[in-house]
Amino acid sequence: MKVLVAASSRHGATGAIAEEIGRTLAEHGLDVQVTPLSDVSDVGGFDVFVVGSAVYAGRWLAPARAFVDEHRAELRSRPTWLFSSGPLGDPPKPDPDAAVKIDGLVQATGARGHHLFSGALDRSRLGLGERAIVSVVGAPDGDFRDWDDVRRWAGTIAEALQSAQAPQ
Repeated sequence: MKVLVAASSRHGATGAIAEEIGRTLAEHGLDVQVTPLSDVSDVGGFDVFVVGSAVYAGRWLAPARAFVDEHRAELRSRPTWLFSSGPLGDPPKPDPDAAVKIDGLVQATGARGHHLFSGALDRSRLGLGERAIVSVVGAPDGDFRDWDDVRRWAGTIAEALQSAQAPQ
């Protein structure tokens, strides 16, 4: 079973989450390819998709939304999971329930699940406009990603795929 784990990441934090998801799935014996969404042109060789994006202003990045639009038929026809990363701080801001508008993407892909991970912010990597935005909204610097949560979620995907393959 060949799994594509692909994410749209502006500054690398979401890409690192995708890498950890891929490592965890591979540890469960799955054949995994982790690729930035911008590098994915053909999805025909994959049996399973795990697709994610950083969240800005409550939305997935434009390349991730475009990927879903372009490949919705393939995503709907195979097991697909979605993930987002974005909330910062402890407690996270924005509130996880309001952090991302995902219902349309879940519906478009027929995703079996979506998980929201906390993100990371390093102001030194931001452009002038981005620094202004994070200052206005009061986003805290720091790495708030919970790697145990990432591995747990990826493990549930692996278990779901393995139980679907198990002889009945």
